[in-house]
Amino acid sequence: LPLLLKAILLHLASGSYHPFHNGFYYNHIMNDNSDEQDKVDYFSGSRLVVEASRDPVYSYNGANVTLPCRYRYEPDLGPKRKIRIKWSKLRDDYTKEQDVMVAIGKTYVAFGDFKGRAHMRQAGEASWHEASLVISDVRLKDDGKFRCEVIDGLEDESDVVDLRLQGIVFPYQPPRGQYRLNFHEAEQVCQDQGAILANFNQLFQAWSEGLDWCNAGWLADGTVQYPIRLPRKPCGGVHLAPGIRSYGPRHRHLHRFDAFCFSSALKGEVFYLDRPAGMTLEEAKQSCQDAGAEIARVGQLYSAWKLAGLDRCNAGWLADGSVRYPIVTPRANCGPAEPGVRSFGFPRKGRFGVFCYRER
Repeated sequence: LPLLLKAILLHLASGSYHPFHNGFYYNHIMNDNSDEQDKVDYFSGSRLVVEASRDPVYSYNGANVTLPCRYRYEPDLGPKRKIRIKWSKLRDDYTKEQDVMVAIGKTYVAFGDFKGRAHMRQAGEASWHEASLVISDVRLKDDGKFRCEVIDGLEDESDVVDLRLQGIVFPYQPPRGQYRLNFHEAEQVCQDQGAILANFNQLFQAWSEGLDWCNAGWLADGTVQYPIRLPRKPCGGVHLAPGIRSYGPRHRHLHRFDAFCFSSALKGEVFYLDRPAGMTLEEAKQSCQDAGAEIARVGQLYSAWKLAGLDRCNAGWLADGSVRYPIVTPRANCGPAEPGVRSFGFPRKGRFGVFCYRER
């Protein structure tokens, strides 16, 4: 046994073992040319401190956003070698979903959907070093938690920034009726409507703003839930408090429900067209094309209603074959007494106006 122990110690002392880099070997991606003399004593007594934004950072679809993060040493012992900064996107349970970017000095590599959209902010304060992440052309699925990780040799400190997109959650049923979508189909119908499946935080925010919907729908994490403001018998019972009712995780292939979709601000505008005799769906699509636009999707109409104040008491076709209209200021002959997007369902016949969407 002493001989075995001695062999292990000699092997470790030889330096032939692989250093641990938090599961990520950066030298496979970029070359760190630091000289040996720049290697800092890991046990100098200087503590690495990383600090990110305590409050959520709000943005919207298509915008540019900065996720604040900075670091310093306590006490500051002067210039350090080039450290590594790693940004990752997290799931709601704080496990890693995907790598976003790795940076050493001014050299960085972005990954996946963040290629060409993510870079480091270079400015910094006298006592702090900059580690902030800049994301351009924010996308709907960027919403969520990001980890800022600073790696200095054996030291590894991190903090988390919560990026939240301003937008709207809307329930969606396909033309063939209620509870027809498995999880993957729900993902697709939201995408078809210019949206994505909502996450729990987005649904909770919508509930706090008044969303009350008795039909259960898929969320992005594979759970099935629904928001209730006014408890009633068909919606979990009259004795339950208002809140988000949950069926928990469901089988993503076998179980079928509706979908809760999330859409954010538009890069263009939604507008209404009509003819004296109305239009069929095909005529409506052509009218939008003639106007240099396309027929609007459901998510675009909801976004225009919620975020741009679109108010129109005229029913119009949408791309999925439904007929709807947005009301900001309730009034006579325009539906219920609350603001909202009214729906006529999916009429097989009939002539209506049309809502079009045009990029700016």
